[in-house]
Amino acid sequence: MQHDADDKGRTLEHLDDGERQAQQEAWIEAAAKVEAAVTTYAQEQGLNRHDVEKTLRQAARRPHSQS
Repeated sequence: MQHDADDKGRTLEHLDDGERQAQQEAWIEAAAKVEAAVTTYAQEQGLNRHDVEKTLRQAARRPHSQS
């Protein structure tokens, strides 16, 4: 989900105004889903939501290693 939200955010850079608005709405929706999932997970695990979100963002933005 985090990758999806990040990808949708990056697509905004190269669009005209109408396309940008549609993509911005898609990005906001994707980001809201990530936030809801993080909040739910943190509550279920008894963790700090901000710490969970930070860890998720770091993991999502770290290049995948090829094994």
